[in-house]
Amino acid sequence: MFPLRDDVPSSRFPILTLSIIALNVAAFFVEVWLGPNLQDFIFNYGVVPARYTGPGAWGHGSILPLFSSLFLLWIFGDNVEDRLGRVRYLALYLLGGLAASLLHIFTNPGSEIPSLGASGAIAAVMGAYFRLYPHARIEMVIPPFFFGPTFVVPAVLFLGWWFFLQFFNGTLSLLSPEQVGGIAWWAHIGGFAFGVLLGSVIKPSHFNRRQHQEELSW
Repeated sequence: MFPLRDDVPSSRFPILTLSIIALNVAAFFVEVWLGPNLQDFIFNYGVVPARYTGPGAWGHGSILPLFSSLFLLWIFGDNVEDRLGRVRYLALYLLGGLAASLLHIFTNPGSEIPSLGASGAIAAVMGAYFRLYPHARIEMVIPPFFFGPTFVVPAVLFLGWWFFLQFFNGTLSLLSPEQVGGIAWWAHIGGFAFGVLLGSVIKPSHFNRRQHQEELSW
């Protein structure tokens, strides 16, 4: 399932979400520019679980995953930014990325494969959307039929199914790592769970509290 749009309008321009998207695109072009030095860069600056758990500890990919991740951020991020306010939204993104990395390390303690990317932080934004917009609806298509037909499903169904796929593949990766290598499934799970938790305890920003109350009454 590939989402196209949601039915929740934003009440202000999502400048922070667009800035994060622009930074991720810039990072992708830096990777392209590094060329043969990319592997060294990823190993030096990516999250390598064995570096933090093994003896002596402490002493990206193609454009398609980038596009799909950033498109998800565009669909869900503007509303979460609108609801939380920019400072707390940025905190969600950064702390969600940290939580994602910690769970990735915990579930892959001996791995020497580096993980580098923003998908865990984006998953945190999706988790917060799951909690904050339970009545939203998502228009989507089913690949490879990107030009239709389209389907409208509840956001909780789309995001719930997405989380189930991450959990299924994450569990499979623990049992048979060679079958599902290359994707940090548990980073996605950790980020999403962090976003749901934060979305459950944080209050909406003063700017958008009235809209939040109207949605709850609906």
